[in-house]
Amino acid sequence: MTASPAIERGAWRRFTDAYAKLLSHLLSLSVLVLVFPVTLQIFSRFTDLLPHYIWTEEMARLLFVWMVMIGAMLGVRESAHFIVDVWPRMSPRPSAALNLVASLAVLVLAVVFLWFGIEFTQFGWNRISELAELPLWMIHIAWPIAGLTWIVFLGEQMVDQWRVLVGGAR
Repeated sequence: MTASPAIERGAWRRFTDAYAKLLSHLLSLSVLVLVFPVTLQIFSRFTDLLPHYIWTEEMARLLFVWMVMIGAMLGVRESAHFIVDVWPRMSPRPSAALNLVASLAVLVLAVVFLWFGIEFTQFGWNRISELAELPLWMIHIAWPIAGLTWIVFLGEQMVDQWRVLVGGAR
């Protein structure tokens, strides 16, 4: 006996809500942690109180890449990323149709990020960064994770848009 589709959708929605909340916390954490190496860089450049740390630049770069990617993931989830409002306010069905077309375009980009991100991660799998000796896969894996996350969030939105288009529901 299987659960009804409404129950399964509810479970899926709870999963994506929890995942978005986790991403939001990770974004906050990455911004908070990013302050530390950048502050060390600034103080070491302009004062003699701290030695010149080399690893801080690479750590800041890693955190910045992740911060941007997590922000892009959340932007897709909240329909705030890759959206341009050029059409006047429309009724629900034409708006859903237009949003569905836009979501398909973003979905193509998400598949590109996932596909080539996997290749990019494989390229850096056994490599390390020059200064801090961080494994490069830790940076590279942000691309396929972003692509997969976009696909998940876009799938959820596209189902909602399709329901409005077909059934007229809001």
